Formats: sequence, structure tokens, C-alpha cells
Amino acid sequence: MIGQYLITFREVLEAALITAIIIAYFKRTNKDHLIKYVWLGISLALVASVGIAMIISLIYGGLSSADAKLFEGIASIIAVIVLTGMIFWMSMKGNTIKKEIDQKISQRMTNGTIIGLVAFSFIVVFREGFETVLFLIPFGASDTNATIIGASLGLFSALFVSYLIYSVGLKLNIRRYFYFSSILLVLLAAGLLGYGIHELISYQKAIGTDVGWLGIYAFDLGISDGSFLHHKGAIGSIFAVMLGYSVKMEYARIIVHISYLIIFLPLTIITYRAPHYIDRLAILGRRIWFFLRPQEKIQTIKK
Repeated sequence: MIGQYLITFREVLEAALITAIIIAYFKRTNKDHLIKYVWLGISLALVASVGIAMIISLIYGGLSSADAKLFEGIASIIAVIVLTGMIFWMSMKGNTIKKEIDQKISQRMTNGTIIGLVAFSFIVVFREGFETVLFLIPFGASDTNATIIGASLGLFSALFVSYLIYSVGLKLNIRRYFYFSSILLVLLAAGLLGYGIHELISYQKAIGTDVGWLGIYAFDLGISDGSFLHHKGAIGSIFAVMLGYSVKMEYARIIVHISYLIIFLPLTIITYRAPHYIDRLAILGRRIWFFLRPQEKIQTIKK
């Protein structure tokens, strides 16, 4: 439930921040009459997000046991890819997002299209809604009740914090919030990726495919299903969601889980604490890419 809460809270708060930036722009430019079109786009985005969630639930409910494992495995991996991208996008755009949104709104107002304004509001909020649905799919598949409760608490908490920020004047260091929440999300993503690998291995076993030593359990703690320390128990489930804990794990799951943490946990910390290193790596990457494409380099030199 904690993982579902954290994901929903962060995504809803992001959507609320973006919405507040858009509305603040129109209030600042004395164009309050256009705010209703912003709310129209947001309403459509919420309806579309709920619709997608319902469609996915119907599809999942009609799957066989083996296909459900395949679905959960693929959904988990896709969720981790999108979640990781979202973490680093926010770390690099967090300081400039207000300026970028203002510029995009200004461009749409220059073109004079109400449809463009509705579409822009729809896209920025729908992206957050779609990400939330995507991230919650693996959790909902394994524990529907906990996912509903966690997501609901996350939704109301984010809306309450948003109210405190914009109505009461609560001061919140947004970048610091995203820094610490990103670290927690990296830990969560590592466990989710490991769970996805576990489900894919289970699917391969269900259809009679031998995955070799990668599918063998590296350890088994021998904790019974009824124990509160089991990964589905009262205490164990918390560590399962936040840290990827399980009473037994395959070699492939352990390798993928640890590899993800080794790569993305330090990278996340560096991105927030020392962003100039990321800029240097980006420059180095562009230079390497340039020298790895000799034909393009020769054409550039000739020009």
C-alpha cells in the first residue's frame, strides 16, 4: 500500500503543480475567462485516464493464469522504464518547468486557438494520469484492495497538500521533495523490475520452457505464507513493495534488481546533488556519438 500511495501522491502532486502554473499564467495576464478551458482539458484527461484503467482491468480479468503472469511481467518492466524516465525528466526540468509551460501557453494564445489550449491542458494532465495507471497495474494485479486504498490515500493527500500550498501559503521545497521521493521511487522501481522478471520466469515455467540456472532460486528463507514476515504478510509486504523483498528469489531476479540499483541510485543522487556532472556526461556522449558516425562527420567537415 505504501508504494501505491507514494506513486499516486507524487503523480497527482505533479499534475496539481502543472495545473497551478497554467492557471497562474492566465491570472497573471488577466485572462481569467480562459481558465474554464483549462478545466475542460483537465476533466477530459481524468475521464480518459479512468477509462484506460477500466479497459486494462477488463483485459487482465479475461487472461488465463499463464497469460496473466506474462501480462504482469511485461507491465512491470514497461512501468519501470517509464518511471525511470519520469524521475530523470523531473530532475532536469524541475527548475525550468514553469518557464517552459508559460512559453507553450503563450504560443497557443498567439495562435488564438481554444482547441489548442484544451489540448495542451489535456496532454499535460493525461500524461500524469496515464503514468499513474501504468505504474499501478503490477500492484493492482497482485493486490487490488491495497492498490485501491493506497492510490486513494495518495490522491487525497496530494490534493490536500496542493490546497495548503496554493490557498494557505504552505512553503514546500519542491526540488528537495522530488529528490527524496525520487530515491524512494528508484528503490521501488528496482523491486518492481525484479518482480517483473520473476513473473516472466513463472510464465516460461508455466508453458514448459526451461530458463536454466537463471530461473533457479538462489535462496529460500523458509518463511511460511501465514507469517507476517512473508512478502505477502503485514510487515513483509511493506518491504516487498519498497525494497523488492521476497522470501525466495531466482538468480535472474537478484541480478537485475541489484544491477538496477547500482546504476540508477547513484545516478539519481548525482543528478540532483551535482547536476554539472550530468551535463559533462551529456557533452561527452554527444562527442562519442559524433566520432562513431564517420560518414556524418565527413559530410559536416566538407560543408
